[in-house]
Amino acid sequence: MFFKKSIIALTGLFLCIFLIVHLSANCILLLPEHIARDVYNAYSTTLRESPFIKIIAYVLYLSIILHAFYAFIITLKNRKAKPQKYVVDNSKENSTWTSKNMGILGMLILIFIIIHLANFWARIKLGLGEEVGFDAHGNKDVYAVTYSLFQNIYFVIFYTLISVPLALHLHHGLKSAFKTLGFYHKKGLKILAKIALIYAVIMGIGFAIIPFIVYLK
Repeated sequence: MFFKKSIIALTGLFLCIFLIVHLSANCILLLPEHIARDVYNAYSTTLRESPFIKIIAYVLYLSIILHAFYAFIITLKNRKAKPQKYVVDNSKENSTWTSKNMGILGMLILIFIIIHLANFWARIKLGLGEEVGFDAHGNKDVYAVTYSLFQNIYFVIFYTLISVPLALHLHHGLKSAFKTLGFYHKKGLKILAKIALIYAVIMGIGFAIIPFIVYLK
């Protein structure tokens, strides 16, 4: 069990770092279109063609798979270990709603990842679906793909709503990861709890408002 939880913690921390980079790149979309298109497309081309980034991408894919797989296994074991509800339930005193529903939150995020990959990764990298054009510099026009997707209000609302379970998952997950890896310094955990809250709020708000701003553009 410790091995599985450690894998979840390590992959989770890696994914937290990735989200910082991903959100930072998405902020390019907030720039005026004549600037954002060239910068965003050049950035996307670098990600696809850089050998180093390709290795990081494979690590990312593996991290998502391992994180989801072991989290699912542990969730199933926990449910089997407690098949019946206790007559007196004191769980609220020892755990939060988020900690007891990390599996559900994780499943919602996984569904989002699959939809996100289908709309971007599969179309841009695999060439599935509608053909992607090129900009004036010969780069794939990923900006146009993103812009067109976020002109659909249903996608905008979906991407915005999913930021809520994402923020909740990140907040609890970041705190738990360090405990799982053996970090139990009392003052350090209090500081970490504040950092986790700030991080989760920034990620949640950041990923929530960008689709709306692009939609309004």
